[in-house]
Amino acid sequence: METELSERSVSVDILINFDENQRIEFSYADELETRERAQVREYVQNILRKRSYLDFLINEFSSVTIEEMKPGLKNILRLAIYDLLFQDSTPDYAAINEAVEIAKMKLGSKTGDLVNAIMRNLQRDRDKLPKPAFKDRNKLVATTFSHPEWMVARWRQRFGEREAFQLMQANNSRPNFYVRVNSLRTKPENFELRMEKMDVIFETSEWLPYYYKVDSVQPFIEKGLLAKGICQVQDVAAGFAPTILDPQPGEKVFDLCAAPGTKSIMMADLMQAEGDITSVDISNERLQKLAESALNYGAENIKIRGGDVREVSLGLADAVLLDAPCTGTGVLSKRADLRWRRDQEGLDNAVALQEELLEEAANMVKRGGRLVYSTCSLEPEENMEQIEKFLEKYDNFELEPLDIYLPEEVLSEDMLSYQTFPHKHGCDGHFGVLLKRVK
Repeated sequence: METELSERSVSVDILINFDENQRIEFSYADELETRERAQVREYVQNILRKRSYLDFLINEFSSVTIEEMKPGLKNILRLAIYDLLFQDSTPDYAAINEAVEIAKMKLGSKTGDLVNAIMRNLQRDRDKLPKPAFKDRNKLVATTFSHPEWMVARWRQRFGEREAFQLMQANNSRPNFYVRVNSLRTKPENFELRMEKMDVIFETSEWLPYYYKVDSVQPFIEKGLLAKGICQVQDVAAGFAPTILDPQPGEKVFDLCAAPGTKSIMMADLMQAEGDITSVDISNERLQKLAESALNYGAENIKIRGGDVREVSLGLADAVLLDAPCTGTGVLSKRADLRWRRDQEGLDNAVALQEELLEEAANMVKRGGRLVYSTCSLEPEENMEQIEKFLEKYDNFELEPLDIYLPEEVLSEDMLSYQTFPHKHGCDGHFGVLLKRVK
């Protein structure tokens, strides 16, 4: 019980910090064992995936409304209800007793009694739980699927209700994970033998070479394969941008907004570590991690450059990758916190920043060179609408077809862009285009 209690207690601390500071700090779990840290991540992400529905139930069974509760009580109850209703491996008594103990430890005995009363009432009615019943359709859907109302309204209008439901269900499901073998360190056939010895069930991707779909990345962490640079965790759709840029050995390449660096490392692999990659990012902390990763992965042709893309002076390159900062609406299954950190104003700000960064990136491409613009967003304003605006202003760039690089099922009808969707393609949502500077 002590181990389980520490996992739950740490999860509550992370959720409280998120409510107060809008940041997920998994470093709270650093003192736990590897598997316990993995359990903390599961708790935190799953609770954030179901947060609106959990809050609805708290309101139904508590005399104190969710709005009146402080973050401590709120998140102890969220975890307890999630444990009770969605964790089959947790007995009812354990879900309730441990929540009560955490409440007593953090907030005092009276709060522990309140948690006990709320949870006993919910346990008693678990076979006939109330369902959300709001007249406002957006609020009803947002509560049922635990997405913010502004996002629900957009997606219902754009996709239609049925497909919007499918997308939100995909966001609330446990995501697929992919690992990419690093050919600078090993051969794919040797990597497959390693996975077989580790009893890892894997599926080779039909879209891109060197990618394998796996149920969990935990075995790769535990065996040190990431630390040794044998493979990296990267969604297969995240590999599309480096693939269409097609960096060649000996070329000069810029990777803008590069941290944490998985795309830089993939490009180093594609270039057989020959040529120059300059990886630029505004975050020195994240660049430090990128530098360590480059060393681990044998990506010796990566040079690190700190600074704002709009201010650094780099000269011209054969190929430039701008994986632009975005709302991240394509990765909500892996980053459940993002849905609660985004709003319409944040989308508008992202679009404005992307426009500036894209213009700067274009000025770094030599004549005849290539520019890839990519995001992990599903929103048209951040994607094709951004490119259309750019092409209206810059007639020295043209879109290139992508069908020689990627499967048709992820491409637009004109083959000039890719867009993946979690509910359609079983991977993260990514967008990208390849632009060639023609004059």
